[in-house]
Amino acid sequence: MTEIPESLREDMKKAKRLEWMTLGWMSTVVVVMYLTMGASQAMKTAFFEDMLGLIPAITFLVAAHLEPRIPTRKFPFGYFKANTLAFFASAVVLTFLGLYLVFTNGSGLMKAEHPTIGAVTFFGETFWLGWLMIAALAYSVIPPVILGRKKQPIAKRLRDKVLYTDSLMQKADWQTGLAGIAGIAGIGLGLWWADSLAALIIAVSIVLDGVSATRSASAELLDGYPRELEGSGLSKEAKKVEDRLQESWPDAKIRLRESGRYIVAAVDGVAIPKGISAHETLPDDVPSWRLRRVSYTPTGKEGL
Repeated sequence: MTEIPESLREDMKKAKRLEWMTLGWMSTVVVVMYLTMGASQAMKTAFFEDMLGLIPAITFLVAAHLEPRIPTRKFPFGYFKANTLAFFASAVVLTFLGLYLVFTNGSGLMKAEHPTIGAVTFFGETFWLGWLMIAALAYSVIPPVILGRKKQPIAKRLRDKVLYTDSLMQKADWQTGLAGIAGIAGIGLGLWWADSLAALIIAVSIVLDGVSATRSASAELLDGYPRELEGSGLSKEAKKVEDRLQESWPDAKIRLRESGRYIVAAVDGVAIPKGISAHETLPDDVPSWRLRRVSYTPTGKEGL
């Protein structure tokens, strides 16, 4: 099998459409934010986060294009880990840019930098630039709220960490928009520190999301035990698979690892069984497609 199960193909099509919508809609947000950000640190940080929001969508589309490819001589096990590689790449970028923003915004706060927001003139009318910034931030909240809510249930059904991370990024995006509005309003009220503080809070949230995603992706690249979709904790679903396999072969050593959205199991100390399939032993609440491959090795020949 080189493609996801038939039951999930419609979800994959929806996910691709949502990611293309994300690229189109969030690109307009990035342009609007760039044109209005001025000297506000909160606006600049929100602009960078909106730029970052494009990375998971791009990596998901690339991974979704590679995953169905048939195995080749150079890649005999197929391209299922393209999803993992995409997840790792987006997580690392997220973490490092978040750290950079923490440093720059933290420095501005410690130096007590007083940002100023001037006035602009349009069609003969002069008004405070802060109103344009607030309008841009309000617009930046709308796409993430809609797209993020649509992606989460699909990501859970597909067990897709890139898509799920993207939905979390979009949650952070709309929260960033609200924090940015508070920062701009603070400047208008004479609270010079409000802008930098709002930017720093945004940057810290970026780092936390990035670190959690990087830990989970690194474990998968190192053939670690399957992790939860929502974080770096051990997968409860995988634990159910392990327990059921252990019940079927109590004297065997069971090892699990993750390959993209799939679980791969090694049953060490058991010859290839006859008359029973590992998939037949799975709990009812674990879809059979999750267990992609099971290898059996006799005692003394353990290996994966």
